[in-house]
Amino acid sequence: MFTLIPFLINGLTLGLLFALIALGFMLIVGVMEQINLAHGSLFALGAYVAYAMLGPPLPFTGEVGAWWAALPLWLRYAVALIIAPCIVGLLGILIEQGMRRTYGKDPLFGLLLTFGAALVIEDLIRSIWGTRDYILPTPDAISGGFIALNLIWSSYRFFAAAAAAVFILLTWLLIERTRFGAVIKAGAHDSEMVRALGYDLAKLRIAVFAIGTMLAAAAGMIMAPIWGIRPHMGVDAVIPAFLIIVLGGVGSFWGAVIAGLLVGMVIGLTAAYASEWSLLSMYILLIVVVTFRSRGLFGKKSILEA
Repeated sequence: MFTLIPFLINGLTLGLLFALIALGFMLIVGVMEQINLAHGSLFALGAYVAYAMLGPPLPFTGEVGAWWAALPLWLRYAVALIIAPCIVGLLGILIEQGMRRTYGKDPLFGLLLTFGAALVIEDLIRSIWGTRDYILPTPDAISGGFIALNLIWSSYRFFAAAAAAVFILLTWLLIERTRFGAVIKAGAHDSEMVRALGYDLAKLRIAVFAIGTMLAAAAGMIMAPIWGIRPHMGVDAVIPAFLIIVLGGVGSFWGAVIAGLLVGMVIGLTAAYASEWSLLSMYILLIVVVTFRSRGLFGKKSILEA
């Protein structure tokens, strides 16, 4: 039984991070009513921006880069966990500005625009960092491992799970306990009603897109030491995120969280017994759930429809 615990911990960590990516994806789909195909590329960009802040100084940063690199790694890591998502969030705002002309039109226009944005971001990543893989440096306090129950545990896995849980909790508090969150839910239900009540719908969409993008970037930075940093890492993240939204029920906050945990656990347990089926198992799970419940696990109780 003890030998299964590491796989469960890995599954829990993976599930929380998938849920974090899916929540950002869900917020954008709920308010914009369009699928952001650049979400995975923004996830990858979050990892690369974090690497730029924590790895070797970039050539064009000069003395500022050298001064920054001389600071303790734990301090730079803590700052990067806040600043990297903000930088990627600014790019998200630019993408939203481009999407503005597609609102109320054929959703295909939005899909094509975000697909183009994804290609541009991937080319931008290759032009700056090339195609090789990178390892994100982490502070000593969360690196390495420890022994418990006669097993070796990764300290970073526990940190990643805790960090993802904190971001998920903050997102829930924003949506459920603030006036802004109430406007987001109203906007997801009826955008014209929000406009009629005097709220600036354009600013609401900018804010929601930026928040969704920042969640993806934060997940990218947290995931980077586990997966490694590579240009196509976004594809590996956005497909499970889309699957989790469908599995949990489109628009359901806790549906996305529980579906993320479920997918992570299924992948973790499958890896223990049949590793070659670990990724395929989440698709089988989706087929089974959708066959018996087409709206997903929590499709009727939608926080965005409440």
